[in-house]
Amino acid sequence: MITFNSRSMKILTYSLFIILLDQFSKFSVLSTLGFERSKSIIPNLLNFTLVKNKGAAFSLFINSTNSLTVISIIASLLLITIILKSPPKSYWNCIGLAYLLGGTVGNGIDRLFKGYVLDFLELVPINFPIFNVADISINIAIICFIIDMIKDNPKTNY
Repeated sequence: MITFNSRSMKILTYSLFIILLDQFSKFSVLSTLGFERSKSIIPNLLNFTLVKNKGAAFSLFINSTNSLTVISIIASLLLITIILKSPPKSYWNCIGLAYLLGGTVGNGIDRLFKGYVLDFLELVPINFPIFNVADISINIAIICFIIDMIKDNPKTNY
């Protein structure tokens, strides 16, 4: 039986905030900028350039939207199950799960309802793929999981 404890609800609530922030940012940029145009936000550093990403990170698996949508839904359901059935006790793991769920669902919503992911954050000085808030969330999750692994593992003396 799934129990709704305080820790699980905090993780899910934080994930919901990330999803809303991601979707709101994409909607705002789409409604004010539109496609195929770019707006300098911080000169020589950051542009808003809205693009349709039909692949995954770094445009991998381009035109695999159906497969990526199914994977996104399964991953989201699996994360929710983990959070509800056995919420982690570690602070960094909790934060990581919240960010990972938020990012996965944020991009999953795009794939499910639009057939592509809206990306709009463009770093001007480097040749880096355009990304979005959900992508940032997934990367923050990875950093949190790494911190959790380093922090919880006792140092061994060799």
